[in-house]
Amino acid sequence: MAVDLKSLYIEEIEELLKEMGEPKFRAKQIFSWIHGKKVSSFDEMTNLSKALREKLAERMYLSKLEIVDKKVSTDGTAKYLFGFEDGNVIESVLMRYSYGNAVCVSTQIGCRMGCTFCASTLDGLERNLTAGEILSQVYEISNDIGERISSVVLMGSGEPLDNYDNVIRFVKLLNSRDGADIGQRHITLSTCGLADRIDRLKAEDLQITLAISLHAPNDEIRNQTMPVSKRYDMETLLFACRQYAEETKRRITFEYALIKGVNDSADCAKELASRLKGMLCHVNLIPVNDVKERDYIRSSEDKIKSFADILQARGIETTVRRKLGSDINASCGQLRRSYISKK
Repeated sequence: MAVDLKSLYIEEIEELLKEMGEPKFRAKQIFSWIHGKKVSSFDEMTNLSKALREKLAERMYLSKLEIVDKKVSTDGTAKYLFGFEDGNVIESVLMRYSYGNAVCVSTQIGCRMGCTFCASTLDGLERNLTAGEILSQVYEISNDIGERISSVVLMGSGEPLDNYDNVIRFVKLLNSRDGADIGQRHITLSTCGLADRIDRLKAEDLQITLAISLHAPNDEIRNQTMPVSKRYDMETLLFACRQYAEETKRRITFEYALIKGVNDSADCAKELASRLKGMLCHVNLIPVNDVKERDYIRSSEDKIKSFADILQARGIETTVRRKLGSDINASCGQLRRSYISKK
């Protein structure tokens, strides 16, 4: 069975080359071509002999994708729809900030978590993405704009911790000094709250930022919008988060999408502050994206400000996410779903 070189560590490439009777040092050259220069074919590896390139092509492949559609917002945000050779499509988002370019990537084709405010879950889970396929999103966007990507957010379609092994491999490959060399502190992993995987993650000794999609102050409200809460209730999830923050010394971000009449009351804000008190964390309030298949409406600006003020007055550091790409359906799953519905 052919091997995807883009998903392998240097040491693993060395082992494959050894089996082929090739010298060990070639592994670093190959790795640099893939992750440093971001090539998409063996023919581009010009410091390798033609014979070696042919041998590589016979036994291995480079996972790749192509741009199917691209929409650019008036604020500079770009939404990419990528297609794979198996016919599946995913989406990624480029966000431009004063401090650099950030890319939001997908980790699965579809999602099985069922969160009711997200379009990604509407058609369920198709399959996991490999580490190479997740990396390809970053590399293709970098190549497309001709600029370096300085930070990455795993917050597109899919639940990263539901694709645990491939995501951890992606983080380590992206962080490699012989590759893209994006610092782990510039990588954010967002999860809907798989408590057992959070426990596992804390033992990985990573410096990434962990973001929890919380979106409710209690189980009653969270059960309405996030089915995962029936498996991991609020007490279980927040206990895992406290342990993670204490052991890693890394501040956790709690993502909270404000939905009019559902979770944006003053009582919700007070209860949330009480639950998070004393934890190394901050809350990122998100005006919920309009998804036509759902009935949710974003909270008013006054409600958002009031909610933030209550949290801050109770000692919870709080920010409000700037809404980007609203004119190009930049929320998770919308462009992909639109494309699928037209096929």
